[in-house]
Amino acid sequence: MKLVRQGKISYLQPSRLPNHLIAGFTTRNGGVSRPPYHSLNLGLETDDPLPNVEGNRSTLTRSFALDPHQLLTVKQVHGNDILLVDESNPDLTHFLKVEVDAVVTNQTGIMLGVLTADCFPLLLWHPEQPLAAVIHAGWRGAANGLIAKVIATMVQHFGCLASELQAAIGPGIGAHKYEVDRPVRDAFRQGSGFWDEISSEIRLGHWKLDIPLSCRLQLEAAGLKPQQIEVAEQCTCCHPELFFSYRRDNGMTGRQIGFIKLN
Repeated sequence: MKLVRQGKISYLQPSRLPNHLIAGFTTRNGGVSRPPYHSLNLGLETDDPLPNVEGNRSTLTRSFALDPHQLLTVKQVHGNDILLVDESNPDLTHFLKVEVDAVVTNQTGIMLGVLTADCFPLLLWHPEQPLAAVIHAGWRGAANGLIAKVIATMVQHFGCLASELQAAIGPGIGAHKYEVDRPVRDAFRQGSGFWDEISSEIRLGHWKLDIPLSCRLQLEAAGLKPQQIEVAEQCTCCHPELFFSYRRDNGMTGRQIGFIKLN
């Protein structure tokens, strides 16, 4: 992925986007929020004053010639429910309180967004037909089978093949900075996520956890080809100049967005 500038914002852009798609992962730069949310905080579930967040969201959408009401985000709750948007909606703001962690759509002219600050934003799309999805993948999302569920939804509702889909995994907290304990291990062992492949024990009852590797392995297990999956190299915790990080900043931080729009 390369860092590009669009209007006032900068974002990481996946390298193999078809012409009918706009997609990427925002940095924290280009907004109006003050510390500790400086500057492009896009998260409504923070203590940043609402006018700042709304202004930042407007900056994002207008950078791509959209109105603010054309940005669709939801209330992410670390679950495995999916919002399917398969018909036109004149105003997307009524989805803000819908409690899901993934959105799938075939609708053009709207921007799907997934908010993160250490969890991993995952984008999926079909290279030829209008079909896209966003996924909020923290450790719970990786452990509870959300990725496979989203791909199954895309296949069942829109008639594509999983092997035709492409994916981009955005920046999140790297394994070298992400330590978990036994409840997380137990959730993976009882669910999905390839625990043995993604964990490394560092002391009794504590492991380093590689969430992007889990996402990649789950995408491949669901049918995506390895060469059609791209992973951002940057760790949110290690790059305070670029990204918000919940763990680094002890919860007092903003949110960046992984976004995708069908033209």
